[in-house]
Amino acid sequence: MVKKEELPACPVATTVQIIGNKWKLLILRNLLDRPWRFNELQKSLDGISQKVLTESLRSMEADGIVIRTVFPEVPPRVEYSLSELGETIRPILDAMKEWGENYKAKIGS
Repeated sequence: MVKKEELPACPVATTVQIIGNKWKLLILRNLLDRPWRFNELQKSLDGISQKVLTESLRSMEADGIVIRTVFPEVPPRVEYSLSELGETIRPILDAMKEWGENYKAKIGS
């Protein structure tokens, strides 16, 4: 998890630091619906590399917003889901979705 003293003074900058890149936002969008497996996420995110997906998931796990669950099966099954803290991002992404829909409607008309 990011240490408090490493976070920017500005709360908006803090949010951008934690979730502010294209891939993290799209991963979070998916995880809002249900837990996902790594390969499912990679297939659903057109253009993301395995390296970037791995780094993004590890970063969000370290920040406490994503949970990685390993099931004791053969072969092992791993799922990613939102933590309780990660769930608090839902209103932000809902607002972004609404803004995007409104923007597309205005530009299209």
